[in-house]
Amino acid sequence: MRLKKHSDYALRVLIFLALRKVEVTTIKDIAQVFDISHNHLMKVVQGLGQLGHVKTVRGHKGGIWLGRPANEIYLGAVLRQVGEENELAECFADPSLCRLDALCRLKHVLFQAHEAFFKVLDQVSLADILDQPAAMKALLDGDFSQAPFLAKPLAG
Repeated sequence: MRLKKHSDYALRVLIFLALRKVEVTTIKDIAQVFDISHNHLMKVVQGLGQLGHVKTVRGHKGGIWLGRPANEIYLGAVLRQVGEENELAECFADPSLCRLDALCRLKHVLFQAHEAFFKVLDQVSLADILDQPAAMKALLDGDFSQAPFLAKPLAG
């Protein structure tokens, strides 16, 4: 299963903010670090704000930060909330699209795989994936000395 861009960006925003802890940052900062469209990221952050995952303040001294502790934000819930839990195949939504629907077992196997995917993610918090927060934060800041296994910045 491949995440949609919106879901991928939502997770990136949450990781970025979790690494910043109490620091307030801007959408512009995140867009620059990940080389993501500012306008697209605004939509992602707005959705995360409506869900309570981030707090936002507009204006000159505004910014964004995590809306709750990282150990209370579970990846499965976030992905469902931002719309990742969609059907894997057309026949999930409309069985009449496939002549094999009455006898096909593929849909059932895909459904089980999809459920297993989310079962794992439901057990993983944002804090759980921040294995080396100091090194990860350094990478986001462009300091590659903290992660010597990276010879150069990753291409975006």
